Amino acid sequence: MGRPAAGRSVTAKVLALLEAFTPEAQALTLTELARRADVSLPTAHRRAMELVAWGALERGPDSRFRIGLRLWEVASLAPRGLGLREAAMPFMEDLYEVTHENVQLAVRAGLELVFVERISGRDAVPVRTRVGGRFALHATGVGLVLLAHAPVEVQEEMLASPLRGYSAKTTTDPVRLREVLADVRRRGYAVSDGQVTTDALSVAAPIRDANDEVVAAVSLVVRADGAEPAALAPLVRTAARGITRRLASPVG
Repeated sequence: MGRPAAGRSVTAKVLALLEAFTPEAQALTLTELARRADVSLPTAHRRAMELVAWGALERGPDSRFRIGLRLWEVASLAPRGLGLREAAMPFMEDLYEVTHENVQLAVRAGLELVFVERISGRDAVPVRTRVGGRFALHATGVGLVLLAHAPVEVQEEMLASPLRGYSAKTTTDPVRLREVLADVRRRGYAVSDGQVTTDALSVAAPIRDANDEVVAAVSLVVRADGAEPAALAPLVRTAARGITRRLASPVG
């Protein structure tokens, strides 16, 4: 729990209500909403109804609250996502057409990554990602790319933090992770082989802006069994370079 409700501003309480929703808890009763946001029942009711009136929340026939479309509409205007997605989509679609595998686009947010777009192959390996979802930087292909090119202070903070293991193959040793990041910078792409789920392998490459700063990463996620990262890397790097060129010259 965070600070007691009485010590928080109205804005903080409203944000806590929105933050109460997760992929595992997409529909909440008023009681559940109050408990998860750590606010009183009257406060939860008052603020939730204001959010319903604005469209940030919706209340169904079952009286449960859900995230509203108005909030999605506003979030979709985030400049780091909007311009990037528009620039990336043609190249992501090309990558998908060539492989018919999962294609993902992500940006860094602190010590995590946020997926801003994805294309899922019908028969491709299942992945534990969703648009708008967050994930650790040290386990996924896109995360390794973003961490390898993050400011030094971000890397050091990550290396000093507990590294969660998602599978037996996840890199949780900071010394080894430092070596992996150096290898990503040297090769120009990252490989995450079974580090999130043992049946999936991802190959990711950096996307740069007009100032040559890495602002995002694109990846291809395939079944680990029989996958050849060296053969997939040129495809992913070609897509990343295309998106980079588009970001550098968005007009035309």
